[in-house]
Order: sequence, then C-alpha cells, then structure tokens
Amino acid sequence: MIQKYFIYLMILLTFLQNSSCITTKNASYINNAADAAYLQTNRDSVVLIQKNDILSIAINSLNPEASAIFNTTNNFVISASTASGTNTQSAGYLVNADGYIQLPILGNIKADGLSKKQLKDNITNIILEKKLLIDPIVNIRHLNFEVTVIGEVGRPTVITVPSEKISLLKALGLAGDITIYGRKDNVLLVRESEGKNIVKHIDLNSKDFLTSPYYYLQPNDIIYVEPNKDKVASVQRGWQLLPAVFSGLSVLVIILDRIIK
Repeated sequence: MIQKYFIYLMILLTFLQNSSCITTKNASYINNAADAAYLQTNRDSVVLIQKNDILSIAINSLNPEASAIFNTTNNFVISASTASGTNTQSAGYLVNADGYIQLPILGNIKADGLSKKQLKDNITNIILEKKLLIDPIVNIRHLNFEVTVIGEVGRPTVITVPSEKISLLKALGLAGDITIYGRKDNVLLVRESEGKNIVKHIDLNSKDFLTSPYYYLQPNDIIYVEPNKDKVASVQRGWQLLPAVFSGLSVLVIILDRIIK
C-alpha cells in the first residue's frame, strides 16, 4: 500500500516538473542577428530638462575668486541608491514647478524644456552680458538620471546613472537579468515626455532592437518585464493541485502511522 501511494506522489511531482515548456529561442536575446554593424538611431539623442530634475551646475573662469560666488549655494542634496546597494549623495539645483532654477547673482533662469547645451549657452550669455566673468566655463550634469527595472528580473531596482548614458540591456544586467520566466519578446517601457507617458513594447529577441530609438534609455524610464505563460500557468497549477498534494501527503502520513503502530 505504501508503495502505491509513493508511486502516485512521484507521478504528481513529475507532472508538475515537466508541465512547463520554455524554449531556448524565447530565452535568448536578439537570436536572429547576423555578424554586422548596426546603426544606433538614438546614440546622440538630446535629453531635455524637465521639472523636478536636479542639476549640477558649475561655473568657472580664469579668476577662481570671482567664479566662487556662483557656486556657493549649489546645495540641494539628493540621496540615491545604486544597483550594487551603495548610497550616494550629491548637491544640485532643483528645477522648480514653474520650470526655473535659481542661481546666485543670476537669479531665476528657465530650464524646463531645454537641453543641457541650451541652458549652458543661456547661462554663459547672461554672465557675458552682465560682464560678471571673462570667458566663463559652464558645466551642467543631471544628478537624478535614474531608470527603474521591475517585473521578472533577478533584482528589481532603481538604477542611478552617473554617466548619463545607459542601454536597456545594461539596465537589465544591473537588475540581475531577465529570469527564465520573463518575456523577452514583450518588454514594456514607460517614458515621460512633455507631460505624457509614452508606452512602448520591445522585442528583445529581434535584431531590430539594435537600431531602435529605445536601445538607450532616458531619465525616469521604467522597464517592466512581464511573466510568460509558463510562469502564470505554473502558479495557477500549483494552487489548483495544492489540495491534492496535501491530501496525498495526509493519506501517506496516516498509513505510515498505522504501520508504525
């Protein structure tokens, strides 16, 4: 009798183990790409400054003492966590709800909707017009360049990008890669642009991704990797078969208890 129930239990566990069907093709990246050079369409795409961005702005010249006053209140502190778990703190200027930043001496300057180069040129021109510095050097960086990776990945996380440039594949790598249960052919990207949320479904199995405008990410992008049908089905089967498993184990325990007695 014990042998009989043991066989039933082994058949049930074997069924659960073999019920999933994940092909190698669906588990790989860019599986139809040939050896070639692929032009990246958004490699040098311009990222526009938005409200609530935090910018590091450094103003220098040949006269360090005259330049120092422009860098005294660059102290809006931002704390961020990297994918490795380390915490960083940086100081910068917040683009307020009206789209302006407030700089020492220069006052309020429009930033929202401009590229870093446009804002740099505007600040430089204001300094020259007011004859505050000779040959000013203005450097601007995004401090809150972050992307979020969630869903079927090894480590869902918010990634801070100090270099201000990151590809979708690198972001997935920093998040622990897509799990065996994640869909590589339907990765969801949500992007903020001009007050709108743009939603794009990306097929990482296709070579077209290499030339896609979404190959490189932008600040505040959200990547969601949805589970495949095998993961969903396995969860559903697990809940459906759980009563049967417990029932079988209960019977086995009763039988063993009687034999021992």
